[in-house]
Amino acid sequence: MKKEESRFTSGTLFEGMTSIRSVIYAANGGISDRRIIRILVDSERCQSRGKELAWLRVKSRELGFSIEMTTADEIDALTTGNTHGGIVAECTERTIPELTDFEVKTGGFYVMIEGIEDPYNFGYALRSLYACGADGVVLSPRNWMSAAGVVCRSSAGASELLPVYISDGVSAADYFRDRGYKIACAGIRDSVSSFDADMTCPIFLIVGGEKRGISASLLEKADQIVRIDYGRDFGGSLSAASAASMLAYEVMRQNKK
Repeated sequence: MKKEESRFTSGTLFEGMTSIRSVIYAANGGISDRRIIRILVDSERCQSRGKELAWLRVKSRELGFSIEMTTADEIDALTTGNTHGGIVAECTERTIPELTDFEVKTGGFYVMIEGIEDPYNFGYALRSLYACGADGVVLSPRNWMSAAGVVCRSSAGASELLPVYISDGVSAADYFRDRGYKIACAGIRDSVSSFDADMTCPIFLIVGGEKRGISASLLEKADQIVRIDYGRDFGGSLSAASAASMLAYEVMRQNKK
């Protein structure tokens, strides 16, 4: 993963207002301890960003960060994308606690994603999980949160707004089972269709990456293996982000009141 990570800027640089808002909302909501150090703004875009800058100045006084004017060239040199809109934030790291350091929500919906190979796909998955109402995400010790700025942008800010915890998969499954959760793993062998599976809460859903899937030791912990049925014969598999999205939507549908 280190080779892949070298393609991306520091995980503490957040690009665009959507990402910056999410960092602020997460800090205000106690979801994350990440803080903004300073915001850089393209001075040529100040007029078009007047309302946003006024809001950020209020927040800067509340949260103690600075707002600095700079050039488009300087911002472009710092960023990986071209959708920053002339505004970026330099932030602190985020502490990701161990799963055992918190108590799960009663009747909740938590998800673990193993082995996604790309931070953009990781972000897409988190966006869907947040939209479908997941209460939190469990990550393996090796994950893409080191590229948090990229993940935040691709998740439309959801990665900062979701509670996130660290654990290995087997320990996480045991932890949730001890608290009355059913364990559902995405897979094919000995599986039941997601349409027929019991996806009601409390549930801990585990989705594996495209290349390695879910480890055998973790599959053994599952109460049910859940598959996604296709509309035609298709020998391939969905991306982990797509699979997480579809299964999360089924959880939301089955728990809709």
